Amino acid sequence: MRTYHCLPLFIWTYMFHTIDAIPFQEKANSDLPSERIVGLTQDDGKTLHRTKRGWMWNQFFLLEEYTGTDTQYVGKLHTDQDKGDGNLKYILTGDGAGSLFVIDENTGDIHAAKKLDREEKSLYVLRAKAIDRKTGRQVEPESEFIIKIHDINDNEPKFTKDLYTASVPEMSGVGTSVIQVTATDADDANYGNSAKVVYSILQGQPYFSVDPESGIIKTALPDMSRENREQYQVVIQAKDMGGQMGGLSGTTTVNITLTDVNNNPPRFPQSTYQFYSPESVPLGTHLGRIKANDPDVGENAEMEYSIAEGDGADMFDVITDKDTQEGIITVKQNLDYENKMLYTLKVDASNTHPDPRFLYLGPFKDTAVVKISVEDTDEPPVFSKIFYLIEVDEDVKEGSIIGQVTAYDPDAMNNLIKYSVDRHSDMDRIFSIHSENGSIFTLKPLDRESTPWHNITITATEINNSKQSSRIPVFIRILDINDHAPELAMYYETFVCENAKPGQLLNQDILTVSVMDKDDPPRGHKFFFEPVPEFPLNPNFTIVDNKDNTAGIMTRKDGYSRNKMSTYLLPILIFDNDYPIQSSTGTLTIRVCACDNQGNMQSCNAEALVLSAGLSTGALIAILLCVVILLVLVVLFAALKRQRKKEPLIISKDDVRDNIVTYNDEGGGEEDTQAFDIGTLRNPEAREDSKFRRDVMPETIFQIRRTVPLWENIDVQDFIHRRLKENDSDPSAPPYDSLATYAYEGNDSIADSLSSLESPTVDCNQDYGYLSDWGPRFKKLADMYGGDDSDRD
Repeated sequence: MRTYHCLPLFIWTYMFHTIDAIPFQEKANSDLPSERIVGLTQDDGKTLHRTKRGWMWNQFFLLEEYTGTDTQYVGKLHTDQDKGDGNLKYILTGDGAGSLFVIDENTGDIHAAKKLDREEKSLYVLRAKAIDRKTGRQVEPESEFIIKIHDINDNEPKFTKDLYTASVPEMSGVGTSVIQVTATDADDANYGNSAKVVYSILQGQPYFSVDPESGIIKTALPDMSRENREQYQVVIQAKDMGGQMGGLSGTTTVNITLTDVNNNPPRFPQSTYQFYSPESVPLGTHLGRIKANDPDVGENAEMEYSIAEGDGADMFDVITDKDTQEGIITVKQNLDYENKMLYTLKVDASNTHPDPRFLYLGPFKDTAVVKISVEDTDEPPVFSKIFYLIEVDEDVKEGSIIGQVTAYDPDAMNNLIKYSVDRHSDMDRIFSIHSENGSIFTLKPLDRESTPWHNITITATEINNSKQSSRIPVFIRILDINDHAPELAMYYETFVCENAKPGQLLNQDILTVSVMDKDDPPRGHKFFFEPVPEFPLNPNFTIVDNKDNTAGIMTRKDGYSRNKMSTYLLPILIFDNDYPIQSSTGTLTIRVCACDNQGNMQSCNAEALVLSAGLSTGALIAILLCVVILLVLVVLFAALKRQRKKEPLIISKDDVRDNIVTYNDEGGGEEDTQAFDIGTLRNPEAREDSKFRRDVMPETIFQIRRTVPLWENIDVQDFIHRRLKENDSDPSAPPYDSLATYAYEGNDSIADSLSSLESPTVDCNQDYGYLSDWGPRFKKLADMYGGDDSDRD
C-alpha cells in the first residue's frame, strides 16, 4: 500500500483595510475576509469611516478516503470580534453542514464527520456566520468558503468494454491496425499521475502489439495465414501512475479473427478419375462428381469446372454445383458401345474470383484426367427415320401396300424384329402392317373427304426380348381423287316476269348459280354448265356459263303466262374438268310472276290466280272450314274404332278344339269361321292387303307384302300351293300360322273335316306314340293321346 501524508494547513488572517484598499472578491477568492463598513450619511455632515473588524479562518483542504478512528479536522473559523469570553456563537450552513461537516459553535473548529470520496464530490461550498449570544445579532455578516477534497490514487483504470472483437485480413503487413481499446481512470487528472494511463500487452505476442499511449492494436508478424491459425486472443493491460510501480491497473480481452483472402489455388486430391456409363443412358444423365480442394472459404473458394481437351469433349459436359463446389460429369450426346468404348477428358478447376495481389503465387487452377468407360446394354430397335410420311390415293384398293418402315437392332446380336400397329392410334383398324418386313397396307377403303390425314404409331419389338421395343409416328396423307360430282351449292328458286323478253337474264343481280364439290383438285375447281341431254334445246330458258364456275339463266321466248304454267323446272347438267370427269344434274325452280314496267315482282302466289277465276275470299274460307271439320270427324272415327275391344276365339283352356294358340297347330278347323275370313278362299279374286288374326293381338305390326292377284279361277290346289310358297318366302310374314293365308277346301268339297279330333271316322285305337318324338312343344298332346287306355279314360 502506498502511504499518503496530509498537507499542512495554512491559516490566513484577514484584516480590515481602509476604504481606499482593493475590494475583496468573496466568491472568487474565498480566502479574503468580509468587510463591515459603518458610517453616516452625507446629510449628517460627517465623514464615513471603516470599522476594522472581519473574519479570520484557515483555507480548508481535506484528503479523501480518510480511514482514521477520529473525525478528521478540517479547520477553524475565527473573527476578530471574538474576545474569547464565549459571547459569540458560530453557525455553519451549506453543502453537508451538520451531516458531513460539524462545527464547534464556541470555538469555530470544523470537523469531517464521514469519509469523503473526491470522485463523488470534489468540493463543498459552505456559509458561516457569528452571532451574539445575548442579543442574537450577527456580529459578522454571513460569508462563504470552500472545502476542497484532495485526490488520492484509489481508482484503477477501466476499459469501455470487457470483451473486444476485431478482425484483420490474413497476409497483412506488419503494423496493420486492428482495433483501438480505451481505458478511463476516475482519479483527478490534474493532480499528480493518478489518472495517467499506459497500455501494454500481456498476451498475444509476438503476433500483435499495442501502442502504449493510444491503445491501438497492430499486427506484429508478416504474412499470417488464416489456414494455419484463424483465431487469436489478446490481453491488454491499462495501468495508471504512468505505468510506474504502485500504480493501479485493469485488463481487457480482444478476440482477433484473421479473415480470408484468395491466396490459395484449387487442387485436385487425385490426378485421374474413372467413371462408367451404360450406352443407353439418356442425355443429361449425371455420371459422377469430381471436386478440387481450396483451403480458402466463401467467395474465395468458389471455382468453375470446364473441359480443357480430350476425345470426349463433344460427347460429355461438366457443370459446376454452386452449393458443393463440385464438377458434375454429364452426357451430352448419345453413347454407342459398338462405336467407342472409352473416352478421356481433361477437366480444369479454376477460381472465379482471383486476387491480383497473389497472382505471383502461380496460376489459380488445377487439371485432372477423367476416363469414362461405356458399357454395352441391350438396346431397343432403332428406326431409320424419326418419323414417316406416306401419301396414298383415296381410291386405293383394300389390302394394297402403301408404304414401309424399317428398323434394326443396334446391338451386336442383331436380333430379329417384328412390327405392329398400335391400335390406340388406329381404333377403326383401317391399316395394318406385315410383322416381318414392315410393309403397311390398308384394311378398309379410304375417303379423303371424311378423313384427309391418318396418324398411326408403329411399334418395332425384338423377337427374343419383347421388353425392347421402339415406337415411331407414321403420318398418312390421303390424296384426292375426283370421285365426287359437283352439285348446286343450294336450292335455287327465282322468278320470271310475265312480260319478259327473249335474251333477258333472270334476276342478274340476285341469281348466280354456284356449285360445290367435295373434291380438292390440285389445280383448283373448274365447272361447266350445260342443258341435260334429254332436253338439249329448252324452248323457255337457256343456260349461260359465266366461265367463273357460275352460271346464269336467260329467257328464250317473249312473255310467260301464269295461267298456263306458273312454275318451270329447269334441269342443269354440271360437270368438272378433273379426271375422271364427274357430273350431276341440278334443278332450278322458276316461278312466273307479275312484274311492273321496271321488272320488279308484284305477285307470284296462287291466291292471285284463284281470285282471277271468280272465287271470293269468303268462299275460300268456308271451303277451308269444311275440310277441317271433315278431318276432325275422320280422326274421331278412327280413335273409336281402335278402342273397340275384340272378343278372342279361345275362351278357356277347356275348349277341346285344335287351336294353334295352345297346340301350335294350323288352325281350328273349317267350323272355326272366326279365326279367318273364309270368304277369301271361296273367292280367289277377292283380296285384302293386310289381314290379321282376330283372336290374338300381334306384338309387332308387320307390313304384309302384296301378292300378285289371281285373275283366273285357277284350281284350288294350285292356289293353296301358290299361297303357301309366297308366305314361306315372305320375310315380313307374321311368326304364326294362320289358315286365313293358305287353308282352302273349295266349294262343295267332298272331303271331310281336316280336324282329326272331330272326325267321326277316326279309329279310336289309333297310335299317337309318335307325338313323343316331336319335342317338348308337343309334350302335352303326347300325354293326352299317346298314353294307355286307362290314362285316356
